[in-house]
Amino acid sequence: MEGVQVRIISNEKGKGLFALGSFKEGDTIFEEKPFICCQFSWNAEYGYSACDNCLKPLETAEENVRRLSEKSNIILPYPECCETKSELITECELCGVKYCTHECKIQALQRFHKSLCLHSRSKNHLHPLVQLNDTWKQLHYPPETATVMLLARMVALINQSNDKDNIRSIFSQFCHRTTNETQEIAHNLLGEKFVGQIDILRKTMQSVLNAEFVQDWFTPEGFKSLLALVGTNGQGIGTSAFSRWVKNVTNLELPDDQRMQVDKLIDKIYDDMEEVVGTFLNNEGSGLYTLQSTINHSCLPNAVVEFPYSNSTLVLKAIRDIEPEEEVCIAYLDECLLERSRHSRQKALSSQYLFICQCARCLMQIEDPDVTSEEDDDDDHEDMSD
Repeated sequence: MEGVQVRIISNEKGKGLFALGSFKEGDTIFEEKPFICCQFSWNAEYGYSACDNCLKPLETAEENVRRLSEKSNIILPYPECCETKSELITECELCGVKYCTHECKIQALQRFHKSLCLHSRSKNHLHPLVQLNDTWKQLHYPPETATVMLLARMVALINQSNDKDNIRSIFSQFCHRTTNETQEIAHNLLGEKFVGQIDILRKTMQSVLNAEFVQDWFTPEGFKSLLALVGTNGQGIGTSAFSRWVKNVTNLELPDDQRMQVDKLIDKIYDDMEEVVGTFLNNEGSGLYTLQSTINHSCLPNAVVEFPYSNSTLVLKAIRDIEPEEEVCIAYLDECLLERSRHSRQKALSSQYLFICQCARCLMQIEDPDVTSEEDDDDDHEDMSD
């Protein structure tokens, strides 16, 4: 990729991404489509309508806010600011899965959907793939960070590929450790309370998918490695028809009185939606990105991942000036967690990403007490009561 280079840093830290030239704050460092992605299981269950290939919203902005606010009389002005093209939406003729365009439908069919199609439009709860998804949902309630259906797509991608060794090789480049050997940290998807369910997931997947080319993935240890792979490398993806409408309306040149009216409307709609669904506003899923997965974490990041096109295409942007030869780092934690104590940040990073952070901020705060706020105390109490 022009402008950046992946380098091996050390045996313990692995790879890192480094700038070959300078980037100014706000510059796009690169764009990347996922190697594979999937909507979260509960997100789809609750009616968040997204393209089954790229996660682009299938609702109009108006349909989106009506559903999330439970107010069917909301009318959005400036309909030209809605990016959803309802006339382009298509579906699989056999199972009814929907896509934003014919191109997405063909791409999904060629890459993975042929192996995963239910061949039925009815809610066939006896189908093994449906049972697999239901088993996962009982194991992993919202807020979601992964889905077993991403694993199913990985297997299907290999089965449908003409170059199976190459696809397997790409997957092998992602971190797939179940524990961190140095600190003996186990991935949080592999806790003792999940042992029975994990084996059920493994056997169900093995029974419904052709495992001929990935037999090692379905040994008990191999399957744990797969779960750790998607848990450690999965990049969260969020898309929203309404947020795109808001962005486009914000960019309009409007008279002051109209600007005031539309801003007031937007604030009211967000308040109404928050009353019903809280922070669960987006179509949400996760994807595996070969270049993005090489970027290390810092609690003082110099870059951020964005999804400006409201689909699964990732954009990495500089959030401060980056000098040549400087490592490009992002925050694996959300903004809320990032603002909390070193203790809370370390706990979250070790359980999901299997490392103890040694960034400049964490080293600067190394003498801080383990718990620094009432909120952190509450979290620790909840962890002990599990």
